[in-house]
Amino acid sequence: MGDPSRAGLRARLRSLPSFPAELPAFDPADAPGEPEELFLGWLDDAVGAGVLAAHAAVLATVDDAGPSARVLILKDVGPEGWAIATPSDSRPGAAMTASGRAALTFFWPARARQVRVEGAVERADAAEAALDFLARPDDARATALVGRPTPVLRGDADYTAVREAALARVTDDPALVPGSWALWRIVPQAVEFWQGAHDRAHLRLRYRRHGDSWLRERLWP
Repeated sequence: MGDPSRAGLRARLRSLPSFPAELPAFDPADAPGEPEELFLGWLDDAVGAGVLAAHAAVLATVDDAGPSARVLILKDVGPEGWAIATPSDSRPGAAMTASGRAALTFFWPARARQVRVEGAVERADAAEAALDFLARPDDARATALVGRPTPVLRGDADYTAVREAALARVTDDPALVPGSWALWRIVPQAVEFWQGAHDRAHLRLRYRRHGDSWLRERLWP
């Protein structure tokens, strides 16, 4: 006999709603030739539907310790790549430096849509990274300046002290940019667009790089 509480949990998880009653239409045959154009259209649609943090994505990397994922914000998208920012000495920064590969996943449940980006990683030059850093609010810059002096935080008092010191540095030197701040571009080899359906006959369209152009391929649900 199984654990009744676990059985109840499984039943509850299965009963949770996934998508709203009305879903947007998507015809892969009408998709544009470039994945960036379709992505920006879907992003505008998500924003218009009231999706919060529609520009947030899960960054997936891998290092010697194994796979790792975290949520961060898309900074830009274009033919040169999909831009994100994270310090070079962070775990994902070190992983991207070592492997040269990464993936992004965007998920908008209110529209039953998902976009997956996989490809090589290029680090932008210091000038571009500085522009990105200086565009952040003071509080965000102070948090980045604190970094992670030790792997484990011993208590709030330790963090409060170093963060206040970092905020003072930002106030005293508004042009201060930490050398570890990095802007990265994921240059995609594949971009997949997923449109969910209530009957689970989901639509999947993959753009796969072929030389200087893109191949568009329907994938099985």
